[in-house]
Amino acid sequence: MDEASSCGSGGGFRPGVDSLDEPPNSRIFLVISKYTPESVLRERFSPFGEIQDIWVVRDKHTKESKGIAFIKFARSSQACRAMEEMHGQCLSPSDSKPIKVFIAQARSSGSHRDVEDEELTRIFVMIPKSYTEEDLRDKFKVYGDIEYCSIIKNKTTGESKGLGYVRYLKPSQAAQAIENCDRSFRAILAEPKNKASESSEQDYYSSVRQEALGHEHRVNMFPFEQPEFPSFEKNDIRGQETISKRLSVVSRVPLTQEQLYSIFDIVPGLEYCEVQRDPYSNYGHGVVRYFNVASAIYAKYKLHGFQYPPGNRIGVSFLEDGSNGTDLLRKMATQMVAAQLASMVWNNPGQQQFLASLQFGGNSGSQLPQIQTDIVLPSCKKNAPPETAVKERLFIVFNPHPLPLDVLEDIFCRFGNLIEVYLVSGKNVGYAKYADRTSANDAIATLHGKILNGVRLKVMLADSPREESNKRQRTY
Repeated sequence: MDEASSCGSGGGFRPGVDSLDEPPNSRIFLVISKYTPESVLRERFSPFGEIQDIWVVRDKHTKESKGIAFIKFARSSQACRAMEEMHGQCLSPSDSKPIKVFIAQARSSGSHRDVEDEELTRIFVMIPKSYTEEDLRDKFKVYGDIEYCSIIKNKTTGESKGLGYVRYLKPSQAAQAIENCDRSFRAILAEPKNKASESSEQDYYSSVRQEALGHEHRVNMFPFEQPEFPSFEKNDIRGQETISKRLSVVSRVPLTQEQLYSIFDIVPGLEYCEVQRDPYSNYGHGVVRYFNVASAIYAKYKLHGFQYPPGNRIGVSFLEDGSNGTDLLRKMATQMVAAQLASMVWNNPGQQQFLASLQFGGNSGSQLPQIQTDIVLPSCKKNAPPETAVKERLFIVFNPHPLPLDVLEDIFCRFGNLIEVYLVSGKNVGYAKYADRTSANDAIATLHGKILNGVRLKVMLADSPREESNKRQRTY
């Protein structure tokens, strides 16, 4: 939606912002005439079901309609039927253009979905392993016309896994099946076939099936159901636990993308986070990935059991990402040592000689600085002469502290034509000067957002010298 002031004045129940997409797919998005009043929308769409609210998007300054509106229904099937029957229709005889009606996508997601969208017509269900496709069709044909049914089978034995898909011809039929079928089927909308998601759906239902049959879980999907989260001691790392840069997050209540980000961005090194919705329950799920394993481990054991909002404990566990856990731990240890030494040098310049003796065995001029990183760096190249004209300057931000100057020179010289690299005294920033724009752009593309020696770099084009203060001090 565009502006908060665009809300209509409908009476009765008015959903809050957090419940706009509950249940999922219960809002429709309309492209209408700028002169269509809310009363006409209510009159034409109320036959499809209970309308909880209507929003007509208006210009913030003129308050005129922008020709866009949202209608919130109480049920998904009502919204889907409204879309099916009203898309392409004229609201009144005087209208020259037909309206467009879509299912409004969740506020944290992408584009709106139309009547032919596969996401709205295919459902994923848990069934008895004895079911045939004909049995599945018989159970679900009462909700509408079925295009096809399929049962997921073991590729080796050909036996049913107790999971299946049902594809309807209309979104409203799929929505009615989810709303009205026996809860034991645990029906949800299936992900599109072009998304590699069937395995995740099957994993979810496998866990549910194990719970229903009383089998012991290998992984507890909802750790918050325990009376208390287990406290983590420093010596309590279990050997059998998978270590990775990816974390799974589970919450009693749904979390927004912004909330998930604000929680896990507390730990430096966050690469991305993604909220995942479970239409069958109100639980919140998310996936978080860090640039390095050290951050992921720290976040896992610091935020597992964290209460947000107060009273709601979140569960955090590692997700396998195909990485070698031993190798990741070895890299983590190396990065921690490098960061500790760099911090020591930064806080006490007098320790530089000690650091050099540790790195180079007492002969500080015999070897290059050690660089620990997951990225592939080019080989070292010769610097440009100091008097060379500067073609491009880069601005560098360090988190949590700057790297030693010799390490910086070794990193940024690898892209060629480096004139100079320096740090700003007392700040976690620095600059690099290049005699060639291509070299500078290569440095940005390779280094921006990456972790080197336990320090995350942000590398970007610097403002022109005229736009900056002439009082900047440099430290060499």
